[in-house]
Amino acid sequence: MKVIITGAGAIGAHLADLFSKVKQDIIIIDDDEQKLERIQAECDLMTIHSSYTTPVKALKDAQAESADLFIAVTHDEHLNLSLCTLAKSMGARKTVAKVENPELTTPWVINSFRAAGITCIIDPDNLAAIDIIKGLEINWARQRWEVHDGALTLLGVKIISECRILNQPFKETFKPNSPFHVVAIKRGSSTIIPTGDDFLLPEDYVYFTTTKSFIPDLRHIMGKDDYPAVKNIIIIGGGKTAVRVASMLPDGIKAKIFERDPHRCEELIELVDTSQVMIINADGRSAANLLEENIKGSQAFIALTGNAEANILACLTAKELGVNKTIAMIENMDYLGIARSVDIDTIINKQALTASHIYQLLLHGDVRNIRNLLTVNADVAEFTARPGSPITRKRVKELGFPREAELGGLVREGKGMLVNGETIIQAGDIVMVFSHGADISKIEKYFL
Repeated sequence: MKVIITGAGAIGAHLADLFSKVKQDIIIIDDDEQKLERIQAECDLMTIHSSYTTPVKALKDAQAESADLFIAVTHDEHLNLSLCTLAKSMGARKTVAKVENPELTTPWVINSFRAAGITCIIDPDNLAAIDIIKGLEINWARQRWEVHDGALTLLGVKIISECRILNQPFKETFKPNSPFHVVAIKRGSSTIIPTGDDFLLPEDYVYFTTTKSFIPDLRHIMGKDDYPAVKNIIIIGGGKTAVRVASMLPDGIKAKIFERDPHRCEELIELVDTSQVMIINADGRSAANLLEENIKGSQAFIALTGNAEANILACLTAKELGVNKTIAMIENMDYLGIARSVDIDTIINKQALTASHIYQLLLHGDVRNIRNLLTVNADVAEFTARPGSPITRKRVKELGFPREAELGGLVREGKGMLVNGETIIQAGDIVMVFSHGADISKIEKYFL
């Protein structure tokens, strides 16, 4: 497939790297020649150096009329919308525009853009905020991903010494009709797709699938009954992502936002509900400031500054002061390994979130809700089985499914259920697929 990306910033570069690895025909356009040279040195693609003041020429040079997917992720959301409209009018099959204004992501506005030929509108800050809020709702888990509005749930959990099933082979712990399924284990630097002989150890990072009603039971088995519900949170950094988080806070949760810029503090007072959110003009990286604002009474700490190193250090300080849940926004990919090694609970990366959302537009099958799980370098997605597709013709154990992939469960007629080797998937089932090393585009052939 032919993919054209306009904008060679962090998100554009990440998309170029992702799509070139899955052997797509990539063209990236930008007005910064140095950015293009860096990307071309690392990815197998074509670059076009062009000023955005002559967008029609740039699109003609890239032959946008033959693009299967046109992506506009420059820093100017109005330019992105214009480029997508132009590309669609020239013949591009699907178009994606990155925006930052929340007013442009309301349903009726999105419908208007679709009528103008824009397939998808993406707001990375909104995607990040949704991830953060979901993480607060199940405080004892480090990551949460849902199929069909939570009928089936994937939870990433750090194993502690209080876990009730340590050192027990899965074939003894998880029987065929068990309500829990382990799809992957991160142990040190290795990712394990488990068999019945594998087991859990303290410090493992484990991905479980289960259904909504059994989540409390999994919490008990993990030895995390004493983790308190989130009632008070502290956020450092008053940028766009922080505003999105503040706007999504569930009832009963109060937040304090630390922001060093007094002018931005004044803006924040106008942007958030001050009955639920307090704005503090101070440095949230300072332990003294955090103690003064009763960090010991907070159940979650969220670092959302634009500096990855500062976010990591702030989370470490919060952990030392007794906060159970730490969340850090890490935009610099070079810092991801460091963030994992110092035990930050949840890592938010807008590049990966945006790329996951866009990637599904490349696929031919009925696939959605793709997510890249940075901790284990794996992808998870939900596929809908088509009538007569290979996935429906045999029992799961007879499918010859790639060893690097796992079927985490399915949703049938709105009801979540786990699968085992004897399961026969039916047409219309929504199936969770976890993939570590297997290309999602190769997995989709089972569902076509």
